Amino acid sequence: MFPFKTALNASTLFPFQLTILEQIEVAKQAGYDGIELWMRNIEDFLANGGTVQGIKAALEESNLSFINAITFFKWADANREIKENALEQAEKEMRLLKSLGCTAIAAPPFGNVAEVPLEDIASDFNRLADIGRKIGIEPILEFWGKAAKLSTLKEAQLILAKANRESKVLIDPFHMHLGGSSLFEIKRMHANEIGVVHVNDYPDDPSREKLEDRHRVFPGEGISPTKEMANILAQIEYKGFLSLELFIEDYQGKSALEVARYGLETMKKAYTVDA
Repeated sequence: MFPFKTALNASTLFPFQLTILEQIEVAKQAGYDGIELWMRNIEDFLANGGTVQGIKAALEESNLSFINAITFFKWADANREIKENALEQAEKEMRLLKSLGCTAIAAPPFGNVAEVPLEDIASDFNRLADIGRKIGIEPILEFWGKAAKLSTLKEAQLILAKANRESKVLIDPFHMHLGGSSLFEIKRMHANEIGVVHVNDYPDDPSREKLEDRHRVFPGEGISPTKEMANILAQIEYKGFLSLELFIEDYQGKSALEVARYGLETMKKAYTVDA
């Protein structure tokens, strides 16, 4: 049984240097339900003569849900001026994304946050979420396993608890492994606390301390406890999106469509759960 919806994070296709429209077409042909696009790719497309209407039309014709955008602004930076500029950037980008039918943005610990107390990060996230609420975009709190602050699922949950709002967390097995988060922590969550689940896997070599994004592998092809994670997600009745996020630099001659199709196949196989 596969109770989830599927999405393709455009990072998976980065080696092919596709335009936004080509990324959307590949995801459509491969058979995904949704897509995650990167703000920098959208901006490049618009800067080179593309239009918002063109992206929107491609998304509508593909029947893909634009479930989340990957963008980087320093919303919790220790420097007040940098943070204020970042929130202005966030508002501008969210308005553009809303016009494209996007429903969420990822909010990772980007910037200088090492010395920022969790209470302050919670306050900053509240401000970001309030901006998003007015526009109709939901910021999803993301933790990075190697970040100086907000590196674990537990920290993300503490920040949301201090923020005192029903926002969601982005789950990623790669970052859970790097930061030392436990699958048991997901078991204690409610499905509506999860915004999206990035899926990937990681090898046993190099060691955890030396792992980088480029070392990620397709679901089920590494040492991640993928089967256990799939069953836990099903047990808490999560039926949202699993989004394939890889940063593999060389696909050994495979085409973008072949990679996307293979990724969907491995995702469905790895995350099939016990009936």
